Amino acid sequence: MKKTPLHEEHIALGAKMAEFGGWNMPIQYNGILAEHDHTRTKTGLFDICHMGEFELSGPNAAADLETLLTMNISTLTIGQCRYGFMLNEQGGVIDDLTCYRLGEKRYMLVVNAATCESDSVWIQQHLSADTVFTDLSPELAKLDLQGPTARAELETVMGKKLPDLNYFQAEYFQGLETDMLVSRTGYTGEWGYELYFPSSEAVRLWRTLLTNENIKPIGLGARDTLRLEMGYSLYGHELSSDQTPFAVSRGAFLRKKGGYIGEEAVRTDLESPQKLLVALEFDSKRAARAHDKVFFQGVQTGQITSGSVSPSLGKAVALALVNVNAAGIGGVLQVEIRGKQFPATVVNLPFYKRGTARG
Repeated sequence: MKKTPLHEEHIALGAKMAEFGGWNMPIQYNGILAEHDHTRTKTGLFDICHMGEFELSGPNAAADLETLLTMNISTLTIGQCRYGFMLNEQGGVIDDLTCYRLGEKRYMLVVNAATCESDSVWIQQHLSADTVFTDLSPELAKLDLQGPTARAELETVMGKKLPDLNYFQAEYFQGLETDMLVSRTGYTGEWGYELYFPSSEAVRLWRTLLTNENIKPIGLGARDTLRLEMGYSLYGHELSSDQTPFAVSRGAFLRKKGGYIGEEAVRTDLESPQKLLVALEFDSKRAARAHDKVFFQGVQTGQITSGSVSPSLGKAVALALVNVNAAGIGGVLQVEIRGKQFPATVVNLPFYKRGTARG
């Protein structure tokens, strides 16, 4: 397994480690429930160095990205970032990612760890001759600070004000004696920042941030329950290479003008959808797991993609891909959990509605 620059820091903190996307990553330090609650109420610090970063530059970089990605790239202003999908020719999702516009003809893609190598190959196969592709991943570290007090705590540690960023904006900044790119997106539903900086500085910045007692290290276990409460998709669960993203996004992050690889299959799904992603809420703490069967009127209609007990709500929640006729809000579906069926109500997302992400 690959290791991030902070691997020994996690070991020293007593983290429970496990494989994720080919990397040895911290799952929890002091327990998922405590880490989840800390991120919802204060500030959590996440090692996200396993994710990949690619830079694309040149006069045709934007046009190449419009072909590769489903979101609108041409309207991005410098300092803006946007989430979307990269599809194969059959419309299946190769990856979900974020595109940053860093300069007039310069962009950065932030991609998932498990798909980083295959993403690199696919992207380079579809670039113009004068578009320069650079894999920044080996030299770039990424830390996420998430939580309602993230700005105050980060400014306290840095001893200076952060840029006034809108949601999904980024800016170059110097903090803690390091040049970095600071963005405001997040995967937890809370106000937060992503810090991109040289990997050689990772240990020093990690240790410095943790000198603030209100900032605690958070593992991937709580990261998963936090994102599930918001209904955010996880590649390999809600998204995969054998289905278009329409069932999950319902048209969001798919530009109307099109022109991207896989568009024809997406349009077919849009005009005649077969499956839709739904949010399910249970009355109990009996949690469903990925691949558990979902039934509607006695007939299997789909399966769970992600499920867990929601620490914030105190009840089980899940995401499921089901047939369109079973996707109505307020409908009651049956989920088979370890051989027994339990009722679950189709509800609107997010499950957790008090997130501070947008400010």
